[in-house]
Order: sequence, then C-alpha cells, then structure tokens
Amino acid sequence: MSRQQLTLTLASADVPTAEALLTLAGAEMIALRDAADDPVLEPEPSTTPLWPHVVLEALFAGELDAEPLRRLLASTFHGAAVTVEVLEDSAWEPKLAQGVKARAIGTRLWLAPADDDNPPSDRLVVRINMGLAFGTGEHPTTALCLDWLERHIANGMTVLDYGCGSGILALAALTLGARFAYAVDNDGQALTATSANAALNGATERIFVGAPELLPAVAVDVLAANILAGPLIELAPLLAKHVVPGGMLVLSGILEPQAERVAAAYAPYMADAETATRDGWVRIGGRVKAG
Repeated sequence: MSRQQLTLTLASADVPTAEALLTLAGAEMIALRDAADDPVLEPEPSTTPLWPHVVLEALFAGELDAEPLRRLLASTFHGAAVTVEVLEDSAWEPKLAQGVKARAIGTRLWLAPADDDNPPSDRLVVRINMGLAFGTGEHPTTALCLDWLERHIANGMTVLDYGCGSGILALAALTLGARFAYAVDNDGQALTATSANAALNGATERIFVGAPELLPAVAVDVLAANILAGPLIELAPLLAKHVVPGGMLVLSGILEPQAERVAAAYAPYMADAETATRDGWVRIGGRVKAG
C-alpha cells in the first residue's frame, strides 16, 4: 500500500503547532531535519529543534485527500513551502518502526506497545499497535484525555470515543472498567487501527467500531472527543445528545486561543466545566445538564 509524504519547510518556532496539526490530521510518522542534520524521528511532544528553519516530513495514508491539509498549512504558516508526494511501499515501511514508550498513566493505567512483555503487575495494561493511526498517547491532546479517563472511568460505564484514531481512548476506558465502548471515525485507516488494537487487548466483543453515520442511537455515560476545535464547535449539539443527563463530556484537540469559543459552544449543554492545559493545548470536561 502506498503512502503520501507531506513536506513542510517553516521557522522552528512554528514546529509545535505544525506537528500538532499534522498529528491530528492523521500523520503516521513525523520527522524533523534541517539542511545539514540527520532526521530526528518522533521527537518528544512539544520539543522544538534549535535549527532556525526546519524541514518537517509527515507520512499519511495513500488514500488521504491531502489538498485541504496542504491549503490549511500554507494559510496558517505564511510563506511556508508545502509539497505532497506519493511513496511506494519500500520507501515508507521502514519509517513505521518507531514505537510508543511504555509508561504510567495516573495511578491505575499502564500504556504499552504490543511487544511489552513486562508491564507492572499492579497496573491495568492497555496495549497499542504503533504506526496505524493517530493516538500513541504521547501527544498532549491524547495525554490530557487519558489522564481524565484514568480519574473518572468507573466499572460498568459506557463510553463513546468520537474521532477514535487508534482507539486508544476507548480501549483505555474498557481497561479501566467500562462495560462497553463505541469508537467512531471518518477515516477508514483509524477504524482498521482501532479494530486491530481492540483484538490486541481482547476487547473485540465489548466495542463497536464504525463510521459516525453508523453509530446506533445511544446515550453513553462518558463521551471523549479528541478532535479539532472547529468540528467540536459544530458537533456540540450532536455530541451532547449522545450523553445521558448527568453523564460526562471530555473534549480535547483545542489550542489555548480556541478554548473560549469551544467552551461557549458547550455552555448550553455542560455544567461544572473544568479545564486543564498542557503545552499550549486545552482539555475541557464537565457533566451534561439534565433536560
């Protein structure tokens, strides 16, 4: 299967925002380099290289319509050069070998790659195959949601992961005791990744995986949406309807300057909203109002 490589040249100060946008758009791998240095594969979240100007290369699924993303990047980073090319299998397969770092989430959860044979015995383990879709847990938007889920998920809950990517939020919720999870995404690659990760975690029978339009008419205890601010604002009435009164919403993928607008969109539906910030990204969580 071919892949597309998007190459973006921009000032180093703009790298964290560009990296976040590319990751949220579904990048399977990101590399940073300057004209003279070797690539730095999958740098730590929000780490900015010291080079004045950076070449950023992002790998995407072959079927992605990259033109809207290319236009978005060109308009966001004025003067930045953006190109897209198709790569054959032999060019992109070695780049997907980068893995997630096994690590603790809160006090209960352990996030691990598929081949981690020695997770801590006193933690609940969720395993994620890498290289399939956005959602390794390392990006601040995902980490903020995982931290929230680790504190709020209780046994027997139902959960909806809207924009599931790798399925990491739905699977973390199931691992933490949720009874059933729904995972939806517009990207077929994300659905494939989520199904594979559900099988890896022995959770196939406890999860629905499908496109948003195939989602049953359900109302869940917890809805997590780690997508972009624009879609979050547009979807506010729909997402609120998928949560039982008194249930909880957790929203991420929101840059700090966007947080006020997202909060305003959910104010008619959400009570006791709380926010958390990490590396310029905001999480909003709260309970859905009755009536």
